[in-house]
Amino acid sequence: MKIIGYLCIIIITVLCCCGKHDKVFDISDNPNPWEDDYRNVSSMTDYKKWGTYNIHDPSCKLFGDTYYMYSTDAIYREDSTTIIENKLPFGYIQIRKSKDLVNWEFVGWAFDKIPEEAKKWVLVNSDGRGASNIWAPYILEYKGKYRLYYSVSAFGMQTSYIGLAEADSPEGTWILKGCVVKTKKGDVMNAIDPSIAEDINTGKQWMHYGSYFGGLHCVELNPETGLPLIEGDQGHLIARRYDGKRNNIEAPEIIYNPQFKKWYLFVSYDPLVTTYNVRVGRSDSPEGPFIDLNGKDMREEEDNLPILTYPYRFMNHPGWAGVAHCSVFDDGQGKYFMAHQGRPAPKNHMMDLHVREIFWTNEGWPVVSPERYTNTTRQEVKEPDLIGHWEVLFIEDLNNNDKVLVAGQVQVEDMHLDDKNKNVSKVVQFNEDMSLSGEFKGKWQLSNDGRLVLIVDDKTISDISVFVGQDWENQTRTILFSGLTKDGKSIWGKKIRFKQ
Repeated sequence: MKIIGYLCIIIITVLCCCGKHDKVFDISDNPNPWEDDYRNVSSMTDYKKWGTYNIHDPSCKLFGDTYYMYSTDAIYREDSTTIIENKLPFGYIQIRKSKDLVNWEFVGWAFDKIPEEAKKWVLVNSDGRGASNIWAPYILEYKGKYRLYYSVSAFGMQTSYIGLAEADSPEGTWILKGCVVKTKKGDVMNAIDPSIAEDINTGKQWMHYGSYFGGLHCVELNPETGLPLIEGDQGHLIARRYDGKRNNIEAPEIIYNPQFKKWYLFVSYDPLVTTYNVRVGRSDSPEGPFIDLNGKDMREEEDNLPILTYPYRFMNHPGWAGVAHCSVFDDGQGKYFMAHQGRPAPKNHMMDLHVREIFWTNEGWPVVSPERYTNTTRQEVKEPDLIGHWEVLFIEDLNNNDKVLVAGQVQVEDMHLDDKNKNVSKVVQFNEDMSLSGEFKGKWQLSNDGRLVLIVDDKTISDISVFVGQDWENQTRTILFSGLTKDGKSIWGKKIRFKQ
């Protein structure tokens, strides 16, 4: 009996030791759901295959059990001859739907022509230029009606029009309801890129909109009509940026997070084809003022932090540009997501859909996954799982934009983006003794709440979210992390198979 007792003790000890040190997660092969390069299906005649392709300026919401996405009708290698000969629509807001945020079905177009009132306003006030397609939609549901806000404009001008259409279904048919805001040369702001905030406690609504011309503005709406509470009201300033006569700011997106009782204003900086990137501020009120990570008011002429996305490159891929103009939405169960365009470098002409899961720091700031979402099951990550080689990215503004800009945008000849304008990953080893080695050195540990803590160059980066996801560059299932440095940079990481 004593021998049996000793054997039991030995077995229990061995099992406990194995449970402490054995890895519970291994990197595994996992094919990507689609290719990034879609040149072989880019033709207008292939539009039914555009599930995740030709995405620009998306707006996404969950209605029932289906996500609907609406986007600017921007097309890679537009072929006007094919459009005309086949009587295909172009320029009228693309619609997609998905059950899982991974597999997307192209539904069609919202309109069959540009609304006449909007087209006339733009052409009359811009010497006949512009109004060639519809930009930057925004979707919401109100009392059983679906409201689709849309923009018509002239590129590089502030002659613009935001209109509203309604339907009984997310797929239409859409009935025009009128003008929300319109602008012309000489106005302070520019009427593009709408986003709607609704305070569920008061029932009040506001539209946030604007661009390079005059910054971003907020106007109160009449919830029953979806139009301005006061006719002709253009609203008040909520955000601008440093050297605003040169530097672009646009595409406001606003959401409320009840966990932190804050309104979050996501904005896009820089030229949309190259160094496009996302920043965020927050407020106690949907009307502002919105404050950034450093306590700066976003109405001041500053560049705000934190920075959530910026052109980047992991190994085994040419990298991504134009990673901004985001839609932010939730799944109704507490998960938040960001959708935006991504342009495969270096030429930056194709536009792929990127959907990234959002994670939140304990202090209530959002960070996004370094990789696109693939509906991976949540799994606990333990310290032994982290030991090995990682690619790590610091997402920061590289300040290398020395190109000639027009209305905050680069010229056609400057659309190429090389590595000096992309955040490029570094290979780092997480060692068993909790040290870091490789392209930078330091220490690491996993906190009691499962957050990663890194010490790099004697600076502590804590509160980093760790999770399982897809390594798109290597087509594997792996461990990822995302967090914020104290100076407002995002830090991304993914565990990799490393060959000497």
